Amino acid sequence: MRAEIITVGTELVSGQTLDRHSYYLSQECYTLGVPVYFHTSVGDNDKQLMDVIRLAHSRSDLVFLCGGLGPTEDDLTKEVLAEFLAEELILDPKALDHLKQIFIHRLEEIPSNNYKQAYVFKNGTLFHNLHGTAPGLTVTKDQVTYILLPGPPRELKPMFEASVRPFLMRLLSQKSVIRLKDYGFFGIGESSLAEKLNDLIQNQSNPTIATYAKDVGVILRLTAYATDEEEAERLFAPLEEEVFRRVGSYCYSKQNESLEEVVFGLLSQQNKTVAFAESCTGGLATHLLTTVPGSSKVVKGGLVCYTNEIKTLMANVPEDTLNKYGSVSFETAKYLADNTRQQFTTDYALSITGIAGPSATEGKPIGLIWIGLAERGKVTRVYQLQLKGSRKRIQLLAANYALFILQQRIKKGELMQ
Repeated sequence: MRAEIITVGTELVSGQTLDRHSYYLSQECYTLGVPVYFHTSVGDNDKQLMDVIRLAHSRSDLVFLCGGLGPTEDDLTKEVLAEFLAEELILDPKALDHLKQIFIHRLEEIPSNNYKQAYVFKNGTLFHNLHGTAPGLTVTKDQVTYILLPGPPRELKPMFEASVRPFLMRLLSQKSVIRLKDYGFFGIGESSLAEKLNDLIQNQSNPTIATYAKDVGVILRLTAYATDEEEAERLFAPLEEEVFRRVGSYCYSKQNESLEEVVFGLLSQQNKTVAFAESCTGGLATHLLTTVPGSSKVVKGGLVCYTNEIKTLMANVPEDTLNKYGSVSFETAKYLADNTRQQFTTDYALSITGIAGPSATEGKPIGLIWIGLAERGKVTRVYQLQLKGSRKRIQLLAANYALFILQQRIKKGELMQ
């Protein structure tokens, strides 16, 4: 099966917006064993779009069209494709009801031009949009399958995950099953992970193996093609064993969970609690863990002790320690973790203190981070990191490193070296 991706929007060809959809969809197709041969961007012009669709129809079996599904006059994708295929568009009751519910929730009347979004291909399939008004669509004609997706990334990616990937897997697996496994890695960059697994990636056949960078961390995806689930598991087994032999210490999830979800699950299973004392991260680690539903069972609370004054008043860090070693130090991180665990009477406490930038302080470099981990009845450990990036990135990495260190302690009884 040959695939190509067409992104639609004048903002793309004028350079105002970067085309990230082609990158994302090409990666996803790759994991499904579908090669993408062409990327095309075209403006909001019906004649130019018609020409691009005609060319795609002549050379590809699967065509993605991203964007141009909205309510305005220059949203032309669905209408131009319908004209080219000579396919009828009909009003879909479910799409119309979805549209009405969105505007009822907004306490607004539906603008008349929005109704066009509820029209779908008579001989096609609808993909529900959980984050916007325009549904995704698919239609097949002359043995070419077209998949139409909304332009906003916050709509396109969830729609692909929830609806389009399963659709493609059904399309591709007429006599076989396609099984995906996503593993979450942290503490190792995408390039380093790929380097350690380079021979496996270069020599892959079935299963396939691919890496994907996230905001923090990396996803390693294994894809197997088999006659049934049992055979897929047999195909996965030797590759999984070798992957974990090499880089298993960096893996925090085998079920595509976030780091905070993993930490919550471990704490909850063991009926353990945690508290935080955060300086440079400003409460970000606490925030991440409390985004997980039910986190009140495991998070007792935390301190944002940003200044030395608050470190002394609220976390009982001795002034002598701050004067001698500074707020960004092994000693301060240890006091923060120890005293916070005692004050909140928790099983664990994490402290984070460091220099996020944009300028160095205390004669210490930007990106220097100290993380303390106190545990009831155990020796408190303190870890030094040297992170890189913008202020926001250093803060995000530091918060995630704290959670990663905690999950290692709970899950494996291991600690970062």
